[in-house]
Amino acid sequence: MAEYLETYNLPDRIESEEAVEELLSRPPSWLPKLLKSVEGDIMFLGIGGKVGPTIARMAKRAVPSKRIIGVARFSEAGLRERLESWGLETITCDLLSRDSVASLPDAANIIYMAGKKFGADEDPSFAWAMNTWVPSMIAERFKTARIVVFSTLCVYPFAPITGGGFDESVQPGPSGDYAMSCVGRERMFSYFSHRHNTPGRMIRLNYAIDVRYGVLHDIAQWVRSGTPVPIETAYASVIWQGDSNAQILGALAHVTTPTSPLNVGGAEHTSVRMVAHEFGRRFGKSPIFKGTESEYGWYNSTLAAQRLYGYPVVPLGRMVDWVADWVERDMPSHSKPTHYEERQGQF
Repeated sequence: MAEYLETYNLPDRIESEEAVEELLSRPPSWLPKLLKSVEGDIMFLGIGGKVGPTIARMAKRAVPSKRIIGVARFSEAGLRERLESWGLETITCDLLSRDSVASLPDAANIIYMAGKKFGADEDPSFAWAMNTWVPSMIAERFKTARIVVFSTLCVYPFAPITGGGFDESVQPGPSGDYAMSCVGRERMFSYFSHRHNTPGRMIRLNYAIDVRYGVLHDIAQWVRSGTPVPIETAYASVIWQGDSNAQILGALAHVTTPTSPLNVGGAEHTSVRMVAHEFGRRFGKSPIFKGTESEYGWYNSTLAAQRLYGYPVVPLGRMVDWVADWVERDMPSHSKPTHYEERQGQF
């Protein structure tokens, strides 16, 4: 019998990395029926990042009868074998190569995950190539598919913390090469969607949480080590990566023509100061803060996604408990800070 992600069966502790991977890829009960309504198989482009393996594995667990195909360069040792052990098919491809992209097989459904964030300011030309030129090739190559695209909340201008955040009707106002190139990615997919009537959705993702990285992991590490917690960015929208995986997959059943944005993130904005004090209580330490809370930041509204899917399954309190326990036990970390506190767009 299939096991689904439900609030009532969440573990009190995540024991190991294998358990993390299983939990992140466990589909909620509403997802299988929704994905079964979407005709065709699913191809993940850029599956080699932090999110790719778990979202693809979730798709396979939700609809075992569908072909799930993962595409990447597969430079990480063992990744390809791990994906194939879950029943996924894999294809090696350099998405920067026009010939390689042209050689990819057709697919009815595309989840586009490739991009460049960290280090964008060190080599802006590469970031722009990955975030705008590659999307234009993919949008043209798969013009008859449904395309769900990973984007970011950073395409928005800063919003006041008292207003609930910007919804999808607000026009982008990017700061820095990373955010500007992400707007370029959206524009490329939008252009080809208008030109070819390609159905799609562009997922403006807030901060996905894994016990090994994410906003909560950053704050927990700072509190435990006695490092001052930057407080100018006073709130962050956090969502368990398993919940965001499910909502992104579900977007294949909620595409629009032409494509349109959808904010995915926590149901409410989380106070950085509040969770720092909660971690301090768990660790027996008083958090140290630096800076002053700003009245503005990257805040958006996820009401549209909530109307489609309801509330995320994993509540904030459970995420805090899992991360605190993980950090306290000195369990493995991806050692990749989110830089959620960055306010100038310099990644």
